[in-house]
Amino acid sequence: MVEDLVLNNGVVMPALGLGVFQSPPEQTAAAVEEALRVGYRHVDTAAVYLNEKEVGEGIRRSGVPRQEIFVETKVWVSDFGYDETLHAFEKSARKLGVEQIDLFLLHRPAPDRFARTVAAYRALEALLADGLVRAVGVSNFTAEHLRRLGEETAVVPAVNQIELHPYFADRETQRANAERGIVTQAWSPIGGITFYPGWGDQRRSVMEDPALLAVAREVGRSPAQVMLRWHLQQGRSAIPKSTNARRIAENFDVFGFELDERQLGLIDELDTGRRTGPDPDRPSPSLNLDFPIPEM
Repeated sequence: MVEDLVLNNGVVMPALGLGVFQSPPEQTAAAVEEALRVGYRHVDTAAVYLNEKEVGEGIRRSGVPRQEIFVETKVWVSDFGYDETLHAFEKSARKLGVEQIDLFLLHRPAPDRFARTVAAYRALEALLADGLVRAVGVSNFTAEHLRRLGEETAVVPAVNQIELHPYFADRETQRANAERGIVTQAWSPIGGITFYPGWGDQRRSVMEDPALLAVAREVGRSPAQVMLRWHLQQGRSAIPKSTNARRIAENFDVFGFELDERQLGLIDELDTGRRTGPDPDRPSPSLNLDFPIPEM
């Protein structure tokens, strides 16, 4: 059983997708092909990941009809601006090998250049009106960024993809999304950001949390499966990343069990309120907002 979410414009999106952040291009096509073989029907990538071409290759190699696959990608900040973002769509569609993108997101709010962010979103609105994308949205937007965007644009984002895992639930942004009818989509849904090398000097792995391990033992599942079930049961989309065939399959095997209210509450209580990834309001040395996205 695959669970779906209905976006605010009526488009149906599989709640669980394969993420390819930091997936090396030479491994991405095989990972996408394997995920589609297992049963995934949703793949999330981004221009700045530099693996859109390989995502497209994996889709074609899978033999799964294009219309059955929900393809999501993101515009990088260096391509913000009305005309620039229209061209960013052309670049992404060409690399993916598709004529229509199912969900097209602005990757970051870029508050230091928000006029360009607004212009980029207006380009997304035009692409939506022309039928070149089926839904539009944002990523890493806070409640304040959503408010500012809403004052200057007409189409409410369908999705806001944010850092979200048991150690950082970002309840303020989740509330802002819900108030606007925006689906919250979790990046790093199984807490990878809490143990990836190079992300902070006080790493503490969600995977090893005693409370989470206890819930996993109770339901006879892995910690990753428990976290994904936690997201799905609370109405969120999640895009776990892996290039390992066993983990790809394990992350998809989350539809045959449920967590009870006590177990969901125990996971909710793990929230530290501390973000591990880049702060959307501050420049980060880990990001190059002006990185030029290649044409091919």
